[in-house]
Order: sequence, then C-alpha cells, then structure tokens
Amino acid sequence: MRDFYACTAPAPFDQAQGLRRLFAGARQRVLPLAANPHVAFAGVVLDQVTAALVQRGHKVLVVDAADRSPAPPEMALIDLAACIEKLSAQVAYLPARGLPLAHVDTRGSATGFVDALLQAAPACDVVLLHANASDLARLLMRRAARPMLMGADEPESIKHAYAACKLLAQRCGLMTFDLLLAAEPRSRRVPAIVSSVASCADGFVGAVLHDWAVIDPASTPADAPDFALDRLLGAQMALPDEAMPLQAAAPRAALRA
Repeated sequence: MRDFYACTAPAPFDQAQGLRRLFAGARQRVLPLAANPHVAFAGVVLDQVTAALVQRGHKVLVVDAADRSPAPPEMALIDLAACIEKLSAQVAYLPARGLPLAHVDTRGSATGFVDALLQAAPACDVVLLHANASDLARLLMRRAARPMLMGADEPESIKHAYAACKLLAQRCGLMTFDLLLAAEPRSRRVPAIVSSVASCADGFVGAVLHDWAVIDPASTPADAPDFALDRLLGAQMALPDEAMPLQAAAPRAALRA
C-alpha cells in the first residue's frame, strides 16, 4: 500500500497522465463544425475536412457528437481516453452523441468536456468537434472560435445553417463563421446560396461569413483537398485559441432578430 505522505513530488498515476505530460508543450486546436440534419452527405463533409487536415500534417481527433451520431461506449464518462478509436496513425475517432450534455455544469457550460477531450488525446493537435449548434454553444462558452456551418444545395439545410449561426451568435457572442457546402462544385446555385447565407447573417444577426468552400458529395478522402477548403482550414488553424473576456459574450436580448 502506497504511503501518500512519504513524498510530495508529483507522480503519474496512470499511463494517460504520463502521455499528457509528454505532449504538454504541444498546441491543440478545437475546430467546431455545426451539425445539420438536412445535409445528406454530412459524413462526406466530415471525412473531407479530416483528410484535408491530415494532408496539412495534423493529427486529428474526430468527435462525433451530433444527434444522429453513434452513441459512446458506456465507459465514456469514466475513462474517455479508453473510448477513443484509433483509425490510423493520423486519425482517431470518438462516437460522442449525448456526451456534451453529460458534462454541463451549474452555469450551463460544457467546456469541461472540451478540456477532457484535449487531455484524453494528447497526441492529436486538432479536435474536430461535430455537434449540434445548441451543444456547441455550451462547449464554446468564453472560447475564441470561428464555427464552421454545414449546408447543402437544399433550402431546409440552408435555413438550418443560418439558425445555427444565429444561435451561436446569441449565446456565445461569436460573430464570424465559415460555410462548408456539400454540393456539385459546378452548380450555378452555389454563389446564390453563399450570398444568401452571408446576407442573412449580416442583416439579421450582425455576423460575418468569413469564408466558404464546396465539398463534392462524390469525393473521397483520398482525393486532393479543394484549394478553397485548404485555405479555409489554414485560416482556422491560424486563429488565436484563447478564452474570450467576459464582456465579449453578447447579451442574448441585444441580439434578438
């Protein structure tokens, strides 16, 4: 039996803690992707974003926490690291439906789940967080981020993308967004769709659509990433990853539209 009073020097109690110390100096980024149930090819979007990040040299943990995502293993609330599946040397995957709500504190924040993810996957420098806008609002409280909206060449998906933008602006004070559009790249409707999302975000919420990229539903992760997607992700990775000051969170009432 160990005498805890015999030595005051810190010691790793498990392998995960040792890994966290080993990678303590590595910078980890969280990229939020708002889920959209009206995008039939959401899986393709997720795969292509992951593949593009890997081609940029990143190790990615994909956290799939949308309403239609797989449920996590029962052990997820006890040992999150043990539930992460390693798909390749560069990609790990965590089915996480319902986990953000399980980490909500008394102030309605689930930022503790983000911290737990970063600790559970110390070798991954990017956490791609795919979740509903309401969950992202809890996860991103006081966190600097530019959420990526998801849409398709379909009216209901664009309405849902705008609703996600509005909710995140109201609850988190986040006022810049990117758009990932699952559509035929040569479709003449694409510019009009992007213009509609941008004008609605600006006119009704005061938010800015910073960048956008089209993801071909027929594409595969083996395909070379589109230049626009690579540019968008490069800008995402260049964002400061720091806590927002308290005054940065806009009051909900001031953003009603």
